[in-house]
Amino acid sequence: MIFVEKNSPHHPQATALLKSSHALMQSLFPPEDNFYLDIDDLCVDSIRFFTAREGDTILGTGALSIKDGYGEVKSMFTNEAARGKGIASAILRQIEDEARAEGLPWLKLETGNLLHAAHRVYERHGFTRCGPFGDYPDAKSSIFMEKPLTD
Repeated sequence: MIFVEKNSPHHPQATALLKSSHALMQSLFPPEDNFYLDIDDLCVDSIRFFTAREGDTILGTGALSIKDGYGEVKSMFTNEAARGKGIASAILRQIEDEARAEGLPWLKLETGNLLHAAHRVYERHGFTRCGPFGDYPDAKSSIFMEKPLTD
């Protein structure tokens, strides 16, 4: 069974996953197109950080960054060996629940154009493509998506 819970990005297993995610992004995209948050940047009051685990093993991470008028999905990553088990979907549902509890009308995200499996997960959860938002440039390797949270 998958358990999703608020956690610290400094939990050793979470930190290891975040570092793996950062390494993957660095291998796929130019430095100017990497918009991931450093581990310490995930430890602020405006960010809710979540992990998904089976038993005592953390298999995925994700965060909600609370912005003015929307929430941003950040730091979504699933251990390669655990992909296809629903880890990302479980975290994304938790992020959406948290955003709704915060009264946010939108969820938005930026992801890499080469991360096709991630695009499919986001689309299954009702995200559609949109233009750049916030401080993001219109980077060639970025895909921007959004989902309204109002019914």
